[in-house]
Amino acid sequence: MSLLRVLKGLATYVPGFYRVSAESDQGAISARYCYSVWLRHLVMAHESGLATQPSVVAELGPGDSLGVGLAALLSGASKYFAFDVVRYAHNQTNVTVFDDLVRLFADRERIPDEAEYPKVEPRLGSYEFPHQVLPERRLAEALSGDRLRAIRDAMYSAQTGSDRPIQIRYFVPWHGLAALALASVDMIVSQAVLEYVDDLLQTYEAFYHWLAPGGVASLVVDYKSHGTAVEWDGHWRYSELAWRLMRGKRPYYLNREPHSTHLQMLRKAGLTLVREERCSRTPETPRDRLATRFRGMPEADRTTASAFFQAAKNANNPAGVQ
Repeated sequence: MSLLRVLKGLATYVPGFYRVSAESDQGAISARYCYSVWLRHLVMAHESGLATQPSVVAELGPGDSLGVGLAALLSGASKYFAFDVVRYAHNQTNVTVFDDLVRLFADRERIPDEAEYPKVEPRLGSYEFPHQVLPERRLAEALSGDRLRAIRDAMYSAQTGSDRPIQIRYFVPWHGLAALALASVDMIVSQAVLEYVDDLLQTYEAFYHWLAPGGVASLVVDYKSHGTAVEWDGHWRYSELAWRLMRGKRPYYLNREPHSTHLQMLRKAGLTLVREERCSRTPETPRDRLATRFRGMPEADRTTASAFFQAAKNANNPAGVQ
């Protein structure tokens, strides 16, 4: 057990320490990152035979800006709901990211690929601007002057919402099912956030509750150690006591759940898996060094370092995933 990591966990009990030391997703302050993430999810939905013109989009864990949601609005969506445990996104950053996003969409910029963002998933077969998903007529309407002004206005009313055609809501902290109405969302996006959620079943049940029939949850989960160990899979070697000490009083921390748990929870919540792509790596921690809880982990979970998957509500299975 790393003494430094335990000390950092214990330090979170010092008043004000976590607020000062907390880290978020710095990638979200870049419009190019947000543009890349949103368009990858949209392209993959198209490839999976799912709807690609969501009117209402929700995101779990937006990070330091609402940029992914702003990209969704610039693609034609009319409502965006963001959910986080700690407030990281602020209007000053949102406005800067928004202005840069407008230029990216106006120029039909290529999707930033793995050369620029080597850790971002899902990977695409082509990073050309997806005209097949965002045809000129749709973009012209989405990027009209009136809509751009409406999106900008909505950014400043994100705390209270409004009855305007363009709506942005930022829920911090969010509290489960009651946040949104039943069957009110067309697409839910989450980019490397679900590995930090304590109650996965409640979260997937919220997704099911919020999604309209045929709606899709498009998700990336990163199962690596996120700096808690030298090895990519080293977080699975800590005992429960050691892990509690490392977490300290942080409002969120890695849940250490493997890929099979996510699939089990989404199915238990009522969602149907329609696409699954795993990124595999050779384990670096010997099985006999794993904590008791993880020693019997299936080999498929041990080698799954990250995954992209899409789950739909009350829909057929166009990709044929079992």
